[in-house]
Amino acid sequence: MANDFDESSSNEESSQGLSWWYSADPMSQNKEIKTARRIRRISLADRLLTHPGRLSILYFCVLIALVTLLLLLPFSTHDWVFTNFPVAFFTAVSALSTCGIPVVNTAEYWSMFGQVVILFSIQFGGLGVMTFASIVALGVSRRLKVSQRMLTASELGTTKLSEIKSVLTVVLGTSIIAEVVTFTLLLPELFRVNRGQIGRTLWQALFYAVSAYNNTGFTPDATGLHVNRWGVGLPILISAFVGTLGFPVVLNIVQSVRRRLSPKRWTLHTKLTLVTTGILVLTSLAWFLLVEWGNVALFPADDPGMKLRRALSAAVMPRSAGFDISWVPEVTPETKVFMSLLMFIGAGSSSTAGGIRVTTFAVIILICGASFTGHRDVVVFRRRIPRRIQMTAVSVTTACFALVIVGATSLMFVTGCDFVDAVFEACSAFSLGGYSVGVASAGNPSSMFILAGEMIVGRLGPLTIAYAISRPMAPEPIRYPQENIIVG
Repeated sequence: MANDFDESSSNEESSQGLSWWYSADPMSQNKEIKTARRIRRISLADRLLTHPGRLSILYFCVLIALVTLLLLLPFSTHDWVFTNFPVAFFTAVSALSTCGIPVVNTAEYWSMFGQVVILFSIQFGGLGVMTFASIVALGVSRRLKVSQRMLTASELGTTKLSEIKSVLTVVLGTSIIAEVVTFTLLLPELFRVNRGQIGRTLWQALFYAVSAYNNTGFTPDATGLHVNRWGVGLPILISAFVGTLGFPVVLNIVQSVRRRLSPKRWTLHTKLTLVTTGILVLTSLAWFLLVEWGNVALFPADDPGMKLRRALSAAVMPRSAGFDISWVPEVTPETKVFMSLLMFIGAGSSSTAGGIRVTTFAVIILICGASFTGHRDVVVFRRRIPRRIQMTAVSVTTACFALVIVGATSLMFVTGCDFVDAVFEACSAFSLGGYSVGVASAGNPSSMFILAGEMIVGRLGPLTIAYAISRPMAPEPIRYPQENIIVG
């Protein structure tokens, strides 16, 4: 069996340089014959499991079709009417992608059945396309294929394939615990808000708990987020913030606390995520306090404490969850551009939010810093970032920027809106931010389909789609000589 894991000349052709997980017996003729027979009888499920990216897209598309069908039914609405297809489709995509941009009032238009469908859609979307697809694979095959485990390792931020199953369990457990804690904290204040109506209180607490942790802007009542009541606004704010950090960061912090390790022992990913997130939140807080201090739509009260609460909510929510969107159309164009940048950056990797991710943004800034200072290596916290990570960050940022520009230009064509509003709406849809300035409307199906496409790509992620459609890399037999060009 030693030959099964070496890189000898007899094994390298079949392993393609991946003998660290490849298992074969090139000396056994019978095994080759049996393997060939199994390949001929491969089932559709096996084919999907060997292409996890395609499985994720299929899973997401099936869920969109199912939720859209349920929302089209008359008993999904208060008035028992058939919902037109663009509205049902857009709402399904918005919920499953955890974006939360509404085109109809959730509490007034959808019945209890329709709201339950939306709530389940938010939960399944928040678990992550790759995460839930891996759980499906576990249930079907009782084990993960190697290719499935490799992509899931990348999605969840772990590098050890043996940890995937336990990580998936912890992901589910973490989500449930966070939602249960948020639900419990919301009960007392919502009970007072609803004047003792137990049923309404329980439903709103559950909906807010799921929607907050999964960073979705849907709300169970017509008033939106009770930002003026700190007993409701603070648990939602904390839950949404934790959801933006990403599972790898939460897991690393929990493991460090259990092992009593100092923050110095945290992974580089955790440090970079927390530092970048902190800088973005503080910058956003300062922006809203300085630029929008006199905006009565955002700060209707003169109480400095209440203004600080609203500024803190406005600083955290644009990167993830679009709660309380009533004030957004009233901000200055400069603030809309600033919020578009925040939404484009988004939250942490493998989190319930979207965007290019804060670590991607941090790597881009570090690359620029190294280039401007003449350093060859990109270094942060005494750790060198591999060149592969740098190229991935640049590629993802470029592709996502192009997607946002194409979406914004398309919105300008079909709606006639100005460039700032179009970019704002495109960034919100792509980053799953959930904020809206009213560009998309039920009366303009084209705008809804454009934004739905942005949400789908934002939820699946450029890397997942690239994995689904890419072919195995062919070896390069020739490396051509390099030659410099003039750039800049």
